[in-house]
Amino acid sequence: MKPYISRISGVLVVAKGMSGAKMNEIVKVGKEGLVGEIIRLKGDLAYIQVYEDTSGLFVGEPVERTYEPLQVELGPGLLSNAYDGVQRPLDILRFKAGNFVSRGLSAPAISREKKWHFIPKVKENEKVSGGEIIGEVMETHSIVHKIMIPPNIPEGKVKFIAKEGEYNVDEIICELDNGSKISMSHKWPVRNPRPYKRKLEPTRPLPTGQRVLDFFFPVALGGNAALPGGFGTGKTVLEQTLAKYALVEIVIYIGCGERGNEMADVLTEFPHLEDPFHGGPLMNRTILVVNTSNMPVAAREASIYVGITMAEYYRDMGYNVLLLADSTSRWAEALREISSRLEEMPGEEGFPPYLAAKLSQFYERTGRVICLGKPEREGSVTAIGAVSPPGGDFSEPVTQNTLRITGALWALDTSLAYRRHYPAINWLRSYTLYYGLMEEWYKKNIGEDWSELRRRASEILQKDAELQEIVQLVGPDALEEPERILLETGKIIREGFLSQSAFHETDASCPIEKQREMMRVILNFYDTAMEGLRKGKTLEEILNPYLIEKIIRLKELKVEDFEREKNEVLKEIKNLIEFEEIKR
Repeated sequence: MKPYISRISGVLVVAKGMSGAKMNEIVKVGKEGLVGEIIRLKGDLAYIQVYEDTSGLFVGEPVERTYEPLQVELGPGLLSNAYDGVQRPLDILRFKAGNFVSRGLSAPAISREKKWHFIPKVKENEKVSGGEIIGEVMETHSIVHKIMIPPNIPEGKVKFIAKEGEYNVDEIICELDNGSKISMSHKWPVRNPRPYKRKLEPTRPLPTGQRVLDFFFPVALGGNAALPGGFGTGKTVLEQTLAKYALVEIVIYIGCGERGNEMADVLTEFPHLEDPFHGGPLMNRTILVVNTSNMPVAAREASIYVGITMAEYYRDMGYNVLLLADSTSRWAEALREISSRLEEMPGEEGFPPYLAAKLSQFYERTGRVICLGKPEREGSVTAIGAVSPPGGDFSEPVTQNTLRITGALWALDTSLAYRRHYPAINWLRSYTLYYGLMEEWYKKNIGEDWSELRRRASEILQKDAELQEIVQLVGPDALEEPERILLETGKIIREGFLSQSAFHETDASCPIEKQREMMRVILNFYDTAMEGLRKGKTLEEILNPYLIEKIIRLKELKVEDFEREKNEVLKEIKNLIEFEEIKR
C-alpha cells in the first residue's frame, strides 16, 4: 500500500502506510510535494510536521519518502546568502516565483554553476581522515573557505587530488583508496552535532565593542548568552551591532519568527553595512536565515538547527563564529504549537515538558574546540539568544529555562529604553558566569588592575541605585557630601560609560583598552573628589559641570585623539586638590 494522508491538523499531517519509516526522515507531502519531517511513529502511522502552508491539502493525497533526514548543504557559496528556515535560497525562490513564494518550490542552497578556484593542500598517497583540510578556495575577499573531508568518511590514503584550477561544487576533487569520492560540498543532518577532537575551557572573552558587555558582563569565546527583553528594548539593534563589531570571522543571523517588517529591514540594511575589519559589505562574512512570523511554524522550529549546523561547519575550518538567534521565544512557541497538535501533555504555560531539553541541545552545540584533522586548529561557536518574554516578564518558562543553561544574562530593561539609554541593559540584573575563568586573560592582556576597576565600578553603581531611591523620596539636598559625590560619579558611569550610541561614528564600538582607560579616568575623578572634600574644598568647586561634561565626552573621541584629551582631563582632575583654577 502506498503511503497517503489520513489526517490533517494545521502543519501536522498524519500519513498511513508508513511502515519502515524512521524518525526525522524527510518526506514529500501531497501532489505539490510539500517538504515535511517525521516527528512521531505509531504502527504504520507517521506524524509529519510540514515546513510549508498546508492549505488545500486533502485526505488521500500521496506521501513520498526520501529515506534521508533534514540536511543542509555545506560548501563554498554559503556566505552572503539569505535562506529560509529549511535552507532554500530566498534570492533564487524570488527569481522563480516573484515576491510571493509559492508552495512546493525547491532550489539548491549553493550554486551548481559557479566555478571556484581550488588550491590543493594534500598530495597523493598522503594519509587523511575526517575533518582534514584538502584544499582551499577564496569564498569572499576576506574569507578563505577550507575544503574538508566530511567527518563521517573513514581514514584512507589520497588516491587522486585535483590540480589547482576552476571547479564547481559537484565535481570530484579528491578520491581515497577506500573508495570515498569527495567534492567541494557535502550534506549534514541538522539535528546531529558535528564532531570535534575536544572542547576547551571558556578562558578567552569575545570582545563585542559594547562597554557594558565587555567591561561588566563579558561572554566567553565559545560561550552563550541570553538577551531577554520586552517590546521596544532594542534587541534587534543590539544584535545587529554585535554582528558588525564583535571580533569574529563569521556571523550567522537567524531571524526566527520575527515580524516581517523587521526582517525586511535586516535584509535591506545588512548588504549596505560596511565591515569595520576587512572593508567591503558585512554580508561578505554573514549568512542570514530568515523565517518570519507569518511563515509556516514548523520551518521556524527547523531554522535554529539549520543555523547552528552552518556555524559548526565554519567552526571546523578554524574560524570563530557568532550565532545570533532572534528570538528563541518564537522558536519555543513553534514547539508548543507542534506539541499541542501531537496531543502531548502540556507543561508550564502550555509549553512541552521537554522545552528545557531542547534548549540545552541547542546551546550545548556552542563552544571553543580543537577541530578534527590536520593541521591542528581551534574554532568556536558563540551563541547569543534573544528572548522575547510577554510583557517583559522574566519569570516565564522560556526565559527561566534559558537562564539555567546560558553562561551570561544581558537583561534588557524597558524603563532604560524609555529614558533613551541604549544599550538598555540593566546593570543590576545582568550577570556573567565566565569572568572567573577569564580573569587571568584580562590581567595578562589588558592590565593587572582590570578586576579592581570592574569591582569598584560595580560597587559605585550598586550604591548609586540605593541612593537614587532616597533622592526620589527626600531630594539630593538631604544627602551628605560624600554621597552626593558618589551620585555624580554614578551619573558619569551611566552616561559616559554604559550609554553607547549604535549610530555614532566613533562610539558605536569601543576597544577594550579604551574602556579600561575611560574607567580609570572616572575612578580617578571619584578618588580625587573625595580627597578634595577631606581637604576642605566645597562641592561647588569639586563638582565642576564643565569637567564632568569633558569626562562624559571622552567616549566620543577617536582612539588617536583620546590619549591627548585623556591626559588633559587628568590634569584638570588633579587641579581639584591643588587649588588651581580649571581652564575654561
